[in-house]
Amino acid sequence: MPGSRSKDAVSPDNSTCGRFVAALDRDPMASIESICVYCGSSPGTDPAFSVSARRFGTLLAEGGIRLVYGGGGIGLMGEVAEAAAAAGGAVTGIIPDFLMRREKAPQGEMELIVVDDMHARKRLMFERADAFVALPGGIGTLEELVEQLTWAQLGQHRKPVLIANLNGFWDPFIELIGHMRDTGFIRAPYPVDLLVAEHVEDIVPRLQAAADAVAGREPAATAEVARRM
Repeated sequence: MPGSRSKDAVSPDNSTCGRFVAALDRDPMASIESICVYCGSSPGTDPAFSVSARRFGTLLAEGGIRLVYGGGGIGLMGEVAEAAAAAGGAVTGIIPDFLMRREKAPQGEMELIVVDDMHARKRLMFERADAFVALPGGIGTLEELVEQLTWAQLGQHRKPVLIANLNGFWDPFIELIGHMRDTGFIRAPYPVDLLVAEHVEDIVPRLQAAADAVAGREPAATAEVARRM
């Protein structure tokens, strides 16, 4: 059964900025209750990517952790979402209206929120998630991952961010981050805290350990920062 669809009128107005600021300014989570997964709308060339995406969706369901994702029903997005739903897990998909035809509706019982644009999608995914995981994907996945790393580097949130380095997919990105450190563009006062897991079974324990290590309150974000998200 396709996911239930709702139209969420998210636009960059004052109320939306207020919700985003509130999400940034809340206390660090005591436990990981929801995870935002960024991943490709295609399966990629390695069959292990799809196998791991399905496995991770099942693990989230078994752990009682809500999956928040981009709302598509194809590629790795569809694999992780449909596996989570099939295992009885809670799933929230968030998709811009213009991508509904291209990325198709997922199968399974889940919440599907249709928003006006990409900015609204990313903002709502941030608000709904306690942590972020990037599976293999393309430019869109990379952009979403880097945005969360940037806001964390700037002190605007302390939610853990992890890449699932399945069969070494993210090795070039990890090497690039190291190169940026070596050449002085990532400096000690502003570190990039990126978690890495080689196997999907390790993802949730590493995210939870990182969340447990966070102490104190997150700094408040200004409305201007919220507007730019």
